[in-house]
Amino acid sequence: MNKLKVLLADDEIMIREGFKRLFDWEAHDCEVVGEAADGMEALTKIDSLNPDIAIMDINMPIMNGLKVIQMARLKHPDMAFVIVSGYDDFAYCREALRLQITDYILKPVNYEEFGSCIDNLKIALFQRSAAKNDVPQEEERTIHGLTRYLQEHLAEDVSLSVLADEFHLNPQYISQLFKSEIGVNFLAYLTNIRMERAKSLLLTTSMSIAEVSEQAGYGDYRVFTKVFKKNEGVTPSQYRRDFLTQEM
Repeated sequence: MNKLKVLLADDEIMIREGFKRLFDWEAHDCEVVGEAADGMEALTKIDSLNPDIAIMDINMPIMNGLKVIQMARLKHPDMAFVIVSGYDDFAYCREALRLQITDYILKPVNYEEFGSCIDNLKIALFQRSAAKNDVPQEEERTIHGLTRYLQEHLAEDVSLSVLADEFHLNPQYISQLFKSEIGVNFLAYLTNIRMERAKSLLLTTSMSIAEVSEQAGYGDYRVFTKVFKKNEGVTPSQYRRDFLTQEM
């Protein structure tokens, strides 16, 4: 997988420098290709650089980040946007969701959490690309088959060895394939799709936490709760309560 191109848009130079110096973009198969200090410059850089990901502050001069995203979406519908803001305001979050923002991260940035966000983005971008690729090459066809199998057997005990037996491939080769084609390791990918399944069930069904845990592939709901909180910042129960509160 080629490195993902990243644009940093924030009017505070210290924030932009922090992202460049304190986060290991290389380790996450990304490179920062440009910066912007105001909304108009951000929109111009998006058009000229065509980044895969734009890290966007909300409160910027000339044009705020949400307006930039709204306008950029017209020409770049597949671009991923991550809001990084000092505003913990539901109105901003709601507008961000309407604009299909990939993630909303509060300052000061926790770079470990931000790394998980970037890895999840890579998975989403891969899945979007795979869905549009009508004639995949051999390795792409293989990884597409592997990811489809995982989605269809998510409630089961799936592992590299299970995939190796099912597809008659070497486990090490499968591991390398996930890294080269998707940009994340097998466990990170599996955890991501399990969390997405869990979040969907929490918000759309009345299943108990234990039932959601089983459907997401975790036999022990205590392990599920621990992993969920590490990835989402809240417990499964709190995640469901927060959603229901917002709906009221």
